Amino acid sequence: MLVAHGFPSSAIGGPTYQTVRGLSTGMRARTPPRIRRPGLTGQRGRTRTRGVPPGGRSRLTSRGGKDRDWASAPRERRHGATPAPWFPTHQEDAMKRTMARVFSLIAVLALWGAAPLYARDPALRIVHTNDLHSHLLGFAPEIDYRPDRTGADRTGGGWARLATAIAREKAASPHPVLVLDGGDFLMGSLFHTISREAAAELRLLKAMGYDAATFGNHEFDLKPAGVAQMLATARSADGLPALVQANLRFSPGDPRDDALAERFAEGLVKPYIILDRDGLKIGIFGLLGRGAAEMAPFAKPLVFADPVETARRTIDRLRNGEKVDWVVCLSHNGLGRMAGPLDDVALAREAPGIDVIVGGHSHTRMETPLRVGDTVIVQAGANGRWVGVLDLERRDGRIAVRAYRSVPIDARIPADPAIQRRIEAFAGIVDQNVLKAHGLSFRQVIGETAFDLTLKEEESNLGNLMTDALVWMANRHAFDPADPATKVVMAVESNGVIRDDLMKGRTGALAVTDVFRAIPLGLGMDDTMGYPVIAVYLTGAEIKKALEVLTSIYPLKGDPYFLQVSGVRFTYNPKRLIFDRVTDIRIGSTEGGWRPLDTTGRNRALYRVAANLYNATFLKLVGDFTWQILKIVPKDRQGRPVENLADMRIDADPSRPGIQELKQWAGFVAYLRQFPDIDGDGRPDIPETYRGKLGRIVPQPSLHPVDLLAHGSWLTWTVFGAGLVILIGLVLGIRRLIRVARRRG
Repeated sequence: MLVAHGFPSSAIGGPTYQTVRGLSTGMRARTPPRIRRPGLTGQRGRTRTRGVPPGGRSRLTSRGGKDRDWASAPRERRHGATPAPWFPTHQEDAMKRTMARVFSLIAVLALWGAAPLYARDPALRIVHTNDLHSHLLGFAPEIDYRPDRTGADRTGGGWARLATAIAREKAASPHPVLVLDGGDFLMGSLFHTISREAAAELRLLKAMGYDAATFGNHEFDLKPAGVAQMLATARSADGLPALVQANLRFSPGDPRDDALAERFAEGLVKPYIILDRDGLKIGIFGLLGRGAAEMAPFAKPLVFADPVETARRTIDRLRNGEKVDWVVCLSHNGLGRMAGPLDDVALAREAPGIDVIVGGHSHTRMETPLRVGDTVIVQAGANGRWVGVLDLERRDGRIAVRAYRSVPIDARIPADPAIQRRIEAFAGIVDQNVLKAHGLSFRQVIGETAFDLTLKEEESNLGNLMTDALVWMANRHAFDPADPATKVVMAVESNGVIRDDLMKGRTGALAVTDVFRAIPLGLGMDDTMGYPVIAVYLTGAEIKKALEVLTSIYPLKGDPYFLQVSGVRFTYNPKRLIFDRVTDIRIGSTEGGWRPLDTTGRNRALYRVAANLYNATFLKLVGDFTWQILKIVPKDRQGRPVENLADMRIDADPSRPGIQELKQWAGFVAYLRQFPDIDGDGRPDIPETYRGKLGRIVPQPSLHPVDLLAHGSWLTWTVFGAGLVILIGLVLGIRRLIRVARRRG
């Protein structure tokens, strides 16, 4: 009970049941009922103090009597007197006023001292996002986005809407609020093309009230020097939120990361920060997971230390050195296959002491937080389409989730006009600095579609469109009719590089901003945005190895490793031995027909294959982490191994000195613009052939022995032979044991 409960309600000036302000529980503190105070009379000179029953003692000295204590009187004696008229003297009136002041002071002190006993344990609200990917505008398509009014479109996301949602969640919370981001705030729209020069994303995160963010793998698509430039730009303009990254390591002997090392030394990025919120010390640190680090090839020469060991050291520093109350990890690591064996669940298990992991990388939208030991794990989808709101408190030393919501960011939320004005200003910079050179503008309509083009973990119409565009643009710029061998016959694209769908929307219009968003990634060797297209020569056996990435690596690593193809159709049996699941390959086209591809070592012919620089680099390195089983050696026209894939970039304008990189996004725009205008409205139309699948990737699961072994590679037959020997050995061993047992019997 509150100490104040020992006082009658008249002493604390409240009703019989009184709400004690300041208690976060919202409970009502009960005070005892008023005690009926009899008026007391006696002999002259023996008048008792008001409220003191006959025979009782009071701390006040009555006139002519002894000290009396009313509280010690037996219950049956407290109310035994009969009320009678009574009029206080001047001395008694003064004494009464003095006692009222004393009791009031005691009551206030008692309530103040008792409040911590009833106050709720420390509570915190975390508002979080991840993988925003420069999606500053609502989509898809962006051309439908109407931030000027609510309910006017069906788009999701948009940072101006997100800003409103964040402000609402902060205003509605009675507890401290943190606004955090789990990384990959860059790369995914035309806005990232000006990230180095304008730092739009960092400046907007600051304006929207973010307290801290971490780096994902895609921030390093800018290369270390580009990240350093972006940080310096943001600092010199509107500022940037606190950035935390604990497991990044520099290479002292390599100058390529020197500029970024300087930004770290200047404090623009720290291993961890400590924030004070209403007396709570909150430690926040950032990590890049192993799987994410594998997807950051342009981060070199940076390396990333083991995230578990880094987390353990940082937790110890925060808990025991800094004496923080809460530890929050911004982990661009992910959940499930994309993260590999060390996802955020494993991180929480291997590095105890983290209260909350705000995750990213796997684009996982969570309706309910995960709980691993004493760690709570959350993630909020991707591209700003949702914001997570996590309400926490600490009960008996443990984190307790009071509530969690995944809040959709859509047309029901009004856009913040100030943020939207800034976004439009950045769009103007994109027009001037990037698109003008290509003869394009931000919202220019370059085609239309009567159906959605989407990407799935299977053959997809968007994947077919994208890879057909690769073959078309490569042959447009690199095919020499006088040399048939220079014709590109095949193209590959990974799901990880195709970032967004092309949606029909309200009108079917395809604007430059939407088309770019479908294939936005990369930085060329010319230091301009967009992956360049290259073309190399492979053998039939190497084409099969490339396709085995889809059949064998994708099931282990997830969606980014699924391949979309053009110029080839193939079947595979997912039940066969790993790295030997492709059973039949045919090359050609629907128009020109299909012919079987000889994938044996006897076929010495070379086939020209197109890809962007990122995927080509991966295919060249795939042998390194498959024990050289899937080793692929890219070659030039003469069959010589290519050491530097940059030498195989396609020149978009041979008339100019040097190599004018053929950017994949620009070639894709050109491919869409060359389609015929079917409906006569002046806009090229996506052909109906892309409405569904085209039979390029056909899984044929089977456990039939013939299907498991037919046309098997040396790997399949080696494993089969070894298994057969082991089986024969087991049978012979068992037979011998039976014979021995019979003899003894």
